[in-house]
Amino acid sequence: MKPAPFDYLRADDISAALSALHDAGEDARVLAGGQSLGAMLNMRLAKPSLLIDIMHIEALGAIREEKAALVIPACVTQEALLRRSDLHPLLAKALPWTGHVQTRARGTVCGSIAHADPSAELPLCLALLGGEVSIRSRRKRRTVQAADFFRGMMLTDLRPGEMIEAVRIPLARKNQRFAFTEIGRRHGDFAIVAVAAMREGDTLRLTVGGVNDTPAIREWATLDTADIPDALNDLAWSLDARDDLHATARYRRDLMRNLGRIVIEEVSS
Repeated sequence: MKPAPFDYLRADDISAALSALHDAGEDARVLAGGQSLGAMLNMRLAKPSLLIDIMHIEALGAIREEKAALVIPACVTQEALLRRSDLHPLLAKALPWTGHVQTRARGTVCGSIAHADPSAELPLCLALLGGEVSIRSRRKRRTVQAADFFRGMMLTDLRPGEMIEAVRIPLARKNQRFAFTEIGRRHGDFAIVAVAAMREGDTLRLTVGGVNDTPAIREWATLDTADIPDALNDLAWSLDARDDLHATARYRRDLMRNLGRIVIEEVSS
């Protein structure tokens, strides 16, 4: 299929992008890497009247550290983040599972967050780490916690006239350990189930993707080894697992139990 007709604006600065977004409101979409939006346009799942290309805005292309957090602006590609020598340990584990070399070269970090696919790796990581989404409109800025930003399947807290300016990821502390794994039909496909874990002292945090409409988070202040199977079973049954073309609900719950055990063992070793 071909996209429905739309107007195209190449924005050279963020003010121009925000003004156009404000004027067009719900009829506009922001284009960065286009790896998700392009497919939606071709299938006519998205029919904007205006496409605002922000990839040429220099101010949105440089990663920086700020107040014990890694700030990743809207035009930073997944590959550029992966190439960092000081990459966050969890992102270093999860990003190689995100698409393929070709899609990571164009796909942006913030684009994946804005798309909010429940099977995508980056929303899962942002939720586990307690990251933040910096949102900007023509009139104001606001910051939303990751847990509040994802509202449903491909549904976020973004309002008409707003765009993601950056995401903020807390820097890893020395006493934190991280693990990530997933199962998909092929490497690079969206996950059937993805699981990430973080341990800090006795506190264990687990996040599951690909089952609920948003990343599912569970935290235990203490979790003895003998209690892990019951804890994972309780978590599996609390999720809204459903049958689809890729897997049954039962298979997803079984995957979650097994992958959960793998990442818990990794952060506990």
